[in-house]
Amino acid sequence: MPERSDQPSTDRESPVGKPVIRGDPQFTGQHAHEAVEFDPDDPESLELAADVVGRFAQNTAGAADNVYILRGAAACAALVRGEGSYKAAAERAGDGATVSFIRKWSRVHDLPRSVRVQVAKGKIAPTAAKHIARVSGEARLLLAWAALDHDLTVRQIRTVASTVNEGASVADALAAEGYALGQMTVDIDVDAYCKLRRQAALDATDPGALASEAIESLLDGGP
Repeated sequence: MPERSDQPSTDRESPVGKPVIRGDPQFTGQHAHEAVEFDPDDPESLELAADVVGRFAQNTAGAADNVYILRGAAACAALVRGEGSYKAAAERAGDGATVSFIRKWSRVHDLPRSVRVQVAKGKIAPTAAKHIARVSGEARLLLAWAALDHDLTVRQIRTVASTVNEGASVADALAAEGYALGQMTVDIDVDAYCKLRRQAALDATDPGALASEAIESLLDGGP
């Protein structure tokens, strides 16, 4: 069955190596002209990508900086695209840059923008993003949002990702860790809170169900 057109993207939509997040001052404080862009079709840019991947693999200065890590992930993805395989990319990057290393970080670069934003802002640790990137489709988004809602540790995210890849749903994998999918705490305006509670009582329904219906209607009805 094909995906509904109104479903959010679960993969990267912008070109490989383009600093969509890294060049947005709203998230990183740096402007597009300051962010490094990697073009897999440009030999000079590919040479730069190989150098960045090599230094990134050796965990050099800046490794604690999320934007630096996103740059390393972008370089990995561009190098793979330019060289045609993980093996060729690893060979060009040099010592320390293994096939496994480049594959993991390339996957992070391929995460949807909504998740990469959270990595850039420091809400999702890059090490956690590596495990989120191991799952595919909607599971990527569900695991990312659950990680934020429940403040999951990297170990817990790794466990859930492994369980999902073994065939379990994200909901069941989270439940095994003691967490519920779709459960979050939000602060809303007092007037909206009163209206929600009143309407839910009159409709004899749960406030969460009414809020879900209103949110779906609002977000699906826009352009």
